[in-house]
Amino acid sequence: MGRARVVRQPWLLLWPLGSAPARRLRPVPEQPSFLRRAAVRAERTVHSSRMSSHCHTSAVLVVFMALAAGVGAEPLSEKSCDVVGDESTESQMEKALLKKLEPLSQIRFNTTVEIGTTENYAYHFRVCREVNSSLHDFAGLVQMDRQSGKTTVIGRINETQVFNGSDWIMLIYKGGDSYGRHCSGEKRRAVIMISCKRGITASSFSIISEEREKEQDCFYLFEMDSSVACPAEDSHLSTGSILLITFSALVTVYIVGGFLYQRLIVGAKGMEQFPHFAFWQDLGNLVATVSWIDLPQCTLWEKKVSILF
Repeated sequence: MGRARVVRQPWLLLWPLGSAPARRLRPVPEQPSFLRRAAVRAERTVHSSRMSSHCHTSAVLVVFMALAAGVGAEPLSEKSCDVVGDESTESQMEKALLKKLEPLSQIRFNTTVEIGTTENYAYHFRVCREVNSSLHDFAGLVQMDRQSGKTTVIGRINETQVFNGSDWIMLIYKGGDSYGRHCSGEKRRAVIMISCKRGITASSFSIISEEREKEQDCFYLFEMDSSVACPAEDSHLSTGSILLITFSALVTVYIVGGFLYQRLIVGAKGMEQFPHFAFWQDLGNLVATVSWIDLPQCTLWEKKVSILF
C-alpha cells in the first residue's frame, strides 16, 4: 500500500478570523446569563446618563436665556408732568408744587356730564400721569363721547403750568386736540382747581364749565378737593405754654430719676425713696409754721376792717 498524502490548504490559514469559515473553525463560547444582564444594565445606565446630561444642559440654557431677557428689559416708567418752557428756564416754584401733587399721581379720576339728549361725555383725568400710558400721547385729561365712543384729548402733561394760593392749587394742561369751529381752531386746554380739604387725599372731581364761545383762550374748568392743597398748620404755642411744658418735663425727670437712684443705688425704702426727702419735709414744715404765725394777724386785720365799714 502506498503512503497517504496530506494536502495542505494555506488559504484557510490566511482567512480573516471574523469571517464565516473562521467562525466555523473557531466557535465563540456562549457568555453566561449574569454577564449578559450586567452588560444590558451598563448600556441602560450610559443611555440614561446621556439623556440626563442633555436635559441638564437644556435647563441651564433656559435659565441663562431668562436672565439675559430680564437684564436686557428696561423697567417701564410712566411719564410725568413737564413744565412749559426750556429746562433752564423752568420755575422752581412750579417744580415744588408738582412734587407736592405727587401723592395724587396714582389715583384715576372720572366724571360724567349729560347736556340734553345730544351731549353725553365722560372725562378721565390723572395728576401728572398719562390716562392711557400704552398710547404714549401724553394725554393727562381726555373726553370720551359716550354715544359715539370718540375720544378727545383736552390737555397733555408735557405742557403743564401750575401755581397756587393760600389754600388752593391751579393745575393747567395745555396742548390738547384742536377745536373745530370754536375758538379759532386753537388747541384745547384743561384747568383743574384743587381746593384745600383736610383729612381727604382727593375727592369730588367734577367739571364746572367749558368756555368755548370766545375767539381764543378757551378752556375746560374742573374742580376737586384734596389735603395736598392745604397750607402747613402752625403750632401757635405761646411762650408761657413752652415754659410750662419744659418745667413739667424737668420735674418728671427729677422725680423719676431721683426715685430710681434712691431705690437702686442708695437702697432707700418707703418715703425715703423720694429724692431729697428731708429737704422737702423741712420746707413743708417751714411753710406750715409761717402760715400759723400769720393767721392770727390776718384775723385781727379783718376785724379792724369790718369795724371801719
